[in-house]
Parts: sequence; C-alpha cells; structure tokens
Amino acid sequence: MGVQGNTLGACYTVLGFKSIPFSITPDTALAFPGDQYVRAYHQLHYACMNGALAVLSAEIGLGKTLVVRCLIRALPANVKVAYVLNPLQGGEALLREIYCEFNGGAAPPSGTDSNLNQLLVQKILQGAGQGHKHVVIVDEAHRLSADALEVLRLLSNLETEHTKLISLVLVGQPELEKTLGMRAMRPLRERIAIWQRLQPMSRVECAAYVRHRIAQTHSDGQFGFTDAALTSLHWRTKGVPRRINLVGERAILLACAQKTRRITWGMVWEACNEFSKVWK
Repeated sequence: MGVQGNTLGACYTVLGFKSIPFSITPDTALAFPGDQYVRAYHQLHYACMNGALAVLSAEIGLGKTLVVRCLIRALPANVKVAYVLNPLQGGEALLREIYCEFNGGAAPPSGTDSNLNQLLVQKILQGAGQGHKHVVIVDEAHRLSADALEVLRLLSNLETEHTKLISLVLVGQPELEKTLGMRAMRPLRERIAIWQRLQPMSRVECAAYVRHRIAQTHSDGQFGFTDAALTSLHWRTKGVPRRINLVGERAILLACAQKTRRITWGMVWEACNEFSKVWK
C-alpha cells in the first residue's frame, strides 16, 4: 500500500494535479453541485433549522455522507449537532452518546444512567433558553434497533407551544425505508416531514461530476477524459460516485504510465475490470 500510495502521489504531481481528484473519502471541498445533491442539502438544512424529522436514503456509494458533512459544516454556530456514527447500540447507550455530544463531549454525572432521558431533556431545554438549536444526525440509520428508534421518536416529541426543540435526521441505505414502513414504526413515520432519496448519476451528471473534480484539483485544466471514456465510465460504474472515484484513480495511474493527460475509453475499461467481480 505504501508503494502504491507513493506512486500515485508522484503521478498526480507529474500530471499537474495540486490535490487528489478522485478520493473515496467524503471531501467537502470537492462536493459536486448536482441538482439532487443541492436539493437534498437544502431540504436537510431546512429540517435542521426548523425542528423537523428528515430521512436521507440511498444505496451504498451514492454520496449520503458527503451531503451530511457539507450540511454540518454549513450550520450556524448556535446549532448543536449530535452526529451519531455508531447506530449499533441500545436506546440507553444512544441517549448517553447524544448527551455527550450536546455537552461538549463530557459524559453525564456518574450514577445518573437511570435519569439519562431527563438529563438530556434538561440539557436541550437549557440550550434552547440560550438560543441554541439541537440536531441529532444518525448515519447508517438502517442499522438502528427498534429500541433506539423509539428513543429517537420520543426525543422528537420535545416542543414548546411555538416550536420543536430538536431536529432529527436519519441517514441510511434503502433498508431504512423498509424499517420505517413497518406498522410498528407508524408513530415515527408519520412525523417525517422531509424524505430525500439519492439516485445514481445519469450519463450527463457523471460527465459533469468528473469535469468538476478535475477542475477543482488540476493546476491548469489540461487533463481530461475523452467523450468515449466518460460514456464507458458511466456504463461500467452505473453512475455510482464511489465507483467513479475508484476507476478515476486507477485511470490516472494508467495515464501516468503512458505519459499522457488524456484518459481514453480503453484506460477506463481496463480500470473497471479491476473491480468487476466486486461490483457484481
């Protein structure tokens, strides 16, 4: 891995890149302003600012986490966010994590586990009195237990005569939709004010995505994919951004080896073949 990483870094430099264009990590600096991503971002932002319950669902690799990270970076300073990354926990553990997030990382006082819900409510009420808004964002929410979902539903009940005191954003794979569709989840489902689902990119979106990434990271813009390469890239990756990034990285290695700044359909095809068994 170390040799490959060094080789890739050298290739980027030789080909004129100032930063990595196709990293699979969610880099907010490279967020693609495609219509569905902008729409999802604004809808979730509205939910966070207005005490609503929102759901963002998508298949693996379509950019859910990047949308959420862009959202968190853009929220005002008076918005306290509990970003839950480990949904595989019971209701009590979930309450503890949310409390810690809203309490600047500090755990609740010892011996108060039985009163966690009350302590959390007090913390939220105290913050609201100081002009703070509170948002709970749960990533991988399709893995939440029924117990944890019930805890979140009860939290979403917090309100005054004029406003909701907490916003809730559930982010997960399509299995989340199935869970919320269960009869037992009706009390939570009927509270959902915003429901966004990301789809794979179209051929036009895929081409725009690639060009956007290159424009943001290349020093002079003299690098690109041929039209045939972009068509091949979309067809083989089925418009999934994570796959596009993986293939883009491999294609850059091939371009470096051939000492060219032009990626052809053949390079894309060869790069895609490395992942064909994984993508089946």
